[in-house]
Amino acid sequence: MANSKFEYVKSFELPDTLLPNTWVVVRIDGRGFTKLCAKYNFEKPNDKRALDLMNAAAKAVMADLPEITIAYGISDEYSFVFHKSCTLFERRASKLVSTIVSTFTAHYIYSWSTYFPDAPLSPPLPSFDGRAVCYPSVQNLRDYMSWRQVDCHINNLYNTTFWALIQLGGVDNREAEQLLAGTVSGDKNEILFSRFHINYNNEPEMYKKGSVVFRDYELVEPGTHNAERDADALAEPLQHTKSQAEKDRKRRGKAPIVVQHLDIIKDDFWDRRPWLLSNKPGKVPKEP
Repeated sequence: MANSKFEYVKSFELPDTLLPNTWVVVRIDGRGFTKLCAKYNFEKPNDKRALDLMNAAAKAVMADLPEITIAYGISDEYSFVFHKSCTLFERRASKLVSTIVSTFTAHYIYSWSTYFPDAPLSPPLPSFDGRAVCYPSVQNLRDYMSWRQVDCHINNLYNTTFWALIQLGGVDNREAEQLLAGTVSGDKNEILFSRFHINYNNEPEMYKKGSVVFRDYELVEPGTHNAERDADALAEPLQHTKSQAEKDRKRRGKAPIVVQHLDIIKDDFWDRRPWLLSNKPGKVPKEP
């Protein structure tokens, strides 16, 4: 393209390359979803249709971007993890975040009618914002994922108890808030069981644990990657030729993407799925 006297404006673009050799997490959140939930009468405390829609959009994002290793979602948020070796968009934060946000939003709106066939969308339409954060070690990454899953449990237990008090106990919002003020998890479990005969342990796993999205390969026997040092060694990028790296990318693109509701805090989840940290594709499960 020929130069022009106007090209100087490019100098105003500032570099936003993310720190190399770090895990990149792009977390998106729904914008104004409290009003959206009210507008379309989402069920309380959880609307399975809405969560299934979030999961469908997340799966579509992972299918579009094989560079994503794992994603985790609760409520109206989703976290997408890029391996520390990822060079997509030269690791530019603006490109990574805008691509995730726009792709997710597009699929969310596209799939809306599948999950809400009797509630056609109208403006203002659903939208999401996003941010990118770098984590230097595997332990940092796992602690981030654990933080989100702990939040899922805390929030869901509160919301389950709160709405049980309203829907089954006949109190209003303010009374429910006052009854739950200062309570711990044991207190909430006791309220659910003694007053409403609800055993929180029997609630659906998706509500208690959130949703984990990843490429499914054959599980391996738990290894010895429990120590931070060993996990970080597993995550070190392998020295591949460009052709081998492209083959791995294509293999990841062909692997089945699954949504499961598992404990990602304990070591077992990661030990049995070493590809999540190594970024090296595993063996595709045999069809039954």
